[in-house]
Amino acid sequence: MASAREPRPSPLARYTKMRNFGVTPEPAPSAETTIRSGHLGFVVQKHWASRLHYDFRLEMDGVLVSWALPKGLCYDPKEKRIAIHVEDHPLEYATFEGTIPPKHYGAGTVIVWDRGTWDPVGDPRKAMTAGKLVFQLHGEKLSGLWELVRISKPEDKQDHWMLFKKRDEWAQALAKYDVIRALPDSVITKPLGLAEEREPRVVRPVRGRSAAMDLTAALDAPLPAKIEPQRAALASSLPTTGDWIVESKLDGYRMLTRVEKGRARMYTSGGHDWTKKFARLATEVEKLPFSSGWLDGEIVVLNDGLPDFGALQNAIDGSANQEIIYFLFDLPYLDGKDLRNVPLWTRRALLLQLLKNEGDRIRFSQDFDAPVAQIFEAAAGLGLEGLMLKRRDAKYESGRTQTWLKAKCRLRQELVVCGFTARGGKDGEVGSLLLGYYVGNKLHDAGSVGTGWDARTGRDLWTRLIPLELNATPFDVAVSKPSRRSRRADGAERWVRPELVAEVEFAEWTAVGVVRQASFKGLRVDKPARFVVRESGAALAPAPTSHVKISHPERVVDPSSGVTKLDLVRYYESVAQWMLPHLAERPLAMVRAPTGISGELFFQKHAERTSMPGLKAHDRSLWLNHPPLLTIDTADALLSAVQMNVVEFHTWNSTVLQIDQPDRVIFDLDPGEGVKWKQIQEAAVLVHALLTELDLQAWLKTSGGKGLHVVVPLTPKLDYKSVKAFSQALVRHMARTIPDRFSATSGAANRIGKIYVDYLRNGKGQTTATAFSARARPGMGVSMPISWEQLSELRNGAHWTVQTAREYLSFQTLDPWEAYWSTRQSLASAIKRLG
Repeated sequence: MASAREPRPSPLARYTKMRNFGVTPEPAPSAETTIRSGHLGFVVQKHWASRLHYDFRLEMDGVLVSWALPKGLCYDPKEKRIAIHVEDHPLEYATFEGTIPPKHYGAGTVIVWDRGTWDPVGDPRKAMTAGKLVFQLHGEKLSGLWELVRISKPEDKQDHWMLFKKRDEWAQALAKYDVIRALPDSVITKPLGLAEEREPRVVRPVRGRSAAMDLTAALDAPLPAKIEPQRAALASSLPTTGDWIVESKLDGYRMLTRVEKGRARMYTSGGHDWTKKFARLATEVEKLPFSSGWLDGEIVVLNDGLPDFGALQNAIDGSANQEIIYFLFDLPYLDGKDLRNVPLWTRRALLLQLLKNEGDRIRFSQDFDAPVAQIFEAAAGLGLEGLMLKRRDAKYESGRTQTWLKAKCRLRQELVVCGFTARGGKDGEVGSLLLGYYVGNKLHDAGSVGTGWDARTGRDLWTRLIPLELNATPFDVAVSKPSRRSRRADGAERWVRPELVAEVEFAEWTAVGVVRQASFKGLRVDKPARFVVRESGAALAPAPTSHVKISHPERVVDPSSGVTKLDLVRYYESVAQWMLPHLAERPLAMVRAPTGISGELFFQKHAERTSMPGLKAHDRSLWLNHPPLLTIDTADALLSAVQMNVVEFHTWNSTVLQIDQPDRVIFDLDPGEGVKWKQIQEAAVLVHALLTELDLQAWLKTSGGKGLHVVVPLTPKLDYKSVKAFSQALVRHMARTIPDRFSATSGAANRIGKIYVDYLRNGKGQTTATAFSARARPGMGVSMPISWEQLSELRNGAHWTVQTAREYLSFQTLDPWEAYWSTRQSLASAIKRLG
């Protein structure tokens, strides 16, 4: 007979038994189960194991009670979704994202698809026993009232439940809104904020807006000797969801101040002590009513009420030092309390109390209570650099985070000064600066800037640069001379040690990776050159929403898969951010299917009577004796084309900026009759090996049809004739070397049992299906960029389709083509070696 004192088995015993924590990245349970008070958490994890499913987990009694949902969740009350009750998981599992290795339980990739809190209706323990649990969700994607009902019998091997949406203000038909397809990504990498705040159905108080400050996470701790500042990530679009504190992006130098026993020391973001430079500011800080602390802010000089970066530079070392203003926006530590885990709004409330009697030189960085898009529009109108967006409940976390974002009205960043030219070709004054940035340990050419300074600054720059002069370029990766238009006007390029950093504003990054329409704002003496990298993204406008009206959304495009026109539109809308870099500034050809892919198809390359709003028509002088070429540079233009029944998008190997000089060469592996998929995979490996032997880096993508595309980026120096000749020589070499596998001659009869590597794609005016394009073939495969390591896992060239590609992308944390965009290489050596 068991003793009454025997411990009850751990609720996580089964979870622990099923896993080897020395191998799986899943979290091991804590020694003790913690039962938390307050709001209970929930999480939905998207799990691509042997098949895609969703894991629904509710926090209860210190664990996550869990169900596996083969089809996920749905807002339609008519849809009943099977939920299989599985082992409890530890609370730590709620934040788990990663890949469980093969041959282990649950092998596959996991992301956090939704998260938030839940409120049970009634006693949840009794409800679980009774087999009927009703609850309210407060998530980033899921909200409203839901119900779980047990449907299995006691003797059944698995504990089956049914999950469905209760009828309330959040319920809506599946045909109108499918949350699984509409919001496929991780909320950790792409946070949305609470759905109830983003799309309020009823008036609800925003959580955390209590007047009482939340200091529950403050820690008693000694004053830290150093604090690395929290840094903002560059926003790719304005957030339309979540609870954000919005401040102006101040155009100055980041400055942290440490106060110990009433004495202030001021440090740059790089940790340099600048107290002597700003002795008067330090004295002003010492007048604030506290004895120890860390303050975070920005020093600026105002010109007509707006920050002026150039004026700040002059003020730092000049007589106008007294014009510098210190705007404070955060308080990581105060009088024995470490506040870094305290919500941002509380830290700012404490800071505001300290500054209630602020003077002219120490000021609070105000935030604005209005919609983000509205504030952004006002900031752009005033000529401000942009906005700082900070999650209201964010901790203070050193390093770059997604809880602080910078939204730029204009593109602007630091770039390394790598060289210069003389004004008018004469010594004594700089005419242009040659710029660069680092990728890893390699210094990349970023173009040049030749405006933004007067004669005095030009002479000062000359004085600074001459002692740094070198005999050779410092670039590890350079771009072609034609892309440096502003450099030629002022004479020969002269090179310097890459030690100085310039702040530069510009219109955009061009397709070859240099800044366009750049303007110099000043030198940054607080930033080490070695840490200057290219910031991704672009100058922002309010978060775009498609204004393209879709006609006949129900029309079936592909009878074999049931894909409708609306499905195709939703696919292209969802991949636009990935696809546009492959489309932008490239002349294109489009395959249109007005009655579906089983009907008549036709190509369109030029502007015609049928209008596609948003597509850009380029001057016919780009290509003599032909109508204007078309490019797609925006998401609206992409969807406008799909509205006009475009299914496929094919692009040139050059951009309109350098129309006669291709920046890539493509090898299209086209299988003949009788060729098996394994032979195509082997052929791709052989092509890759030959290119590697020729010191050429290559990237891989599926064609969306039968074959594969091997893509080699180039520095755009050679003309189409030379690039095509190289590709032909390489293909003929392979056909001679391995004649039983490769054919260099087109035509079906010439490649039975062989693979034709189509080099004709490299001629001027020829096009290839672009990355992420759908194909007008049964099943509607898509052309997907992949890594070489993924090749062996593919089933065919249409491994991903319009219906499956977006789900696959939601699990991809790394871009296999990331290095493609910054790789520039020459064919000169390869041409010589091929003869």
